[in-house]
Amino acid sequence: MQDVSPHQSEQASLQPERQLELQIERIVAGGLGLGHEESGRIVLVEGALPGDRVLVQITESSKRMARGQVRAVLEHAAGRREAPCKEVAAGCGGCDLQHAEEALQLRLKAEIVTDALRRISGLEGVPISFAGELPATQYRTTLRCGVEGPTATSAASTGSEQRGRVGFRKRHSHQIHQISSCMVAHPLIDELIQQCRFVGTREVTFRVGARTAQRMAIVDAQAATGERFGLPEDVHVVTQQALAQGEQAWIYEQVAGKQFRISARSFFQARPDGAEALIQAVARAVTPFDAASDRLVDLYGGVGLFTAGLNAQRSVLVERSESSLADARVNLLDLGTKIVASSVETWRPSAADVVVADPARAGLNTAGVAAVVATGAERVALVSCDPAALGRDLGLLVAAGFEVLGIEIVDMFPQTHHIETVSTLRRVRTSAVGR
Repeated sequence: MQDVSPHQSEQASLQPERQLELQIERIVAGGLGLGHEESGRIVLVEGALPGDRVLVQITESSKRMARGQVRAVLEHAAGRREAPCKEVAAGCGGCDLQHAEEALQLRLKAEIVTDALRRISGLEGVPISFAGELPATQYRTTLRCGVEGPTATSAASTGSEQRGRVGFRKRHSHQIHQISSCMVAHPLIDELIQQCRFVGTREVTFRVGARTAQRMAIVDAQAATGERFGLPEDVHVVTQQALAQGEQAWIYEQVAGKQFRISARSFFQARPDGAEALIQAVARAVTPFDAASDRLVDLYGGVGLFTAGLNAQRSVLVERSESSLADARVNLLDLGTKIVASSVETWRPSAADVVVADPARAGLNTAGVAAVVATGAERVALVSCDPAALGRDLGLLVAAGFEVLGIEIVDMFPQTHHIETVSTLRRVRTSAVGR
């Protein structure tokens, strides 16, 4: 079967071709609609849904496949809608599935996971379910935005109140679409989007504690104060340059009844209710889990979300980010967790009953799978944010002696194609991998 990944290795022409009518058959990773030309060539289409008949402008072309953009929807799929956000309608590329009703978004995400498993690792029939339902708007507590236009010393000096507005990349462009509000931003962030102007910087990252009301703005200016950008006094402003030179800055967030310190450079889930849903899904994946006696290895453990969430009292956390390690030492102090500063790939495995692995988008790959296997753990929870990496990693784990019992989708990012999953695995045979 042909690989329909949107990332093809062969050279493709970037010159636009003709327009063509296309029936969209299914959706694949990246939220792209897939159809076939009469010749049989695959066409991947941004903004298309299964069941649509669309007029497509081809933007990239090779012998094996083409990519295109919807120019007109000739026949609408069931569940297609007008984007509810005026910014998306005006060209903002931040939310790429708003043209699908929420119920359809969930079905499409399940189809993307199913397709990735079948296509990449040959896994079929794996039970897929959803871990509850999370609000589809006002949820993001971390948001990175661009700032359009040349830098200036003040908004007044530009003669335009638009100068310094934040935004997201336009669809099919590197230009910034300035926004006046964001449908998926937490209200503590949206207030700043509406009121503040970040003149003199190219990028700003907002990070807030939804349950602590703490706020931080990380900018790439040489020097910055909240007054300069019109920020309220409660917002802690820090520059990327200061962080690179060792300055420390953090907020606190509450998840699952616990408080977490989250530094400016540390990864943390983009919404606390989603983090709780992930903890609950991981707990189901490793059941039965005895917090007092089971040995837990938390790979790519970050600031300690899963170790703390499981209240694991015999635990090892492996992480290489200095910022996340510093936070984990604070967050896991009461548990006495052994914290290992290492990449998973170079870590010397220790014995475990349970492994929780939450790698970055690239996934475990061969070295990460070998580390999981080498722990001897019988129960594994794999957290993944990329369906293609998930398909590959589950195939490797099955080959190494594990069985996939099920996958839960946690819809952390409604209105977008992004998918977070928790897979339940059990060891069914001993493997030589990782020995």
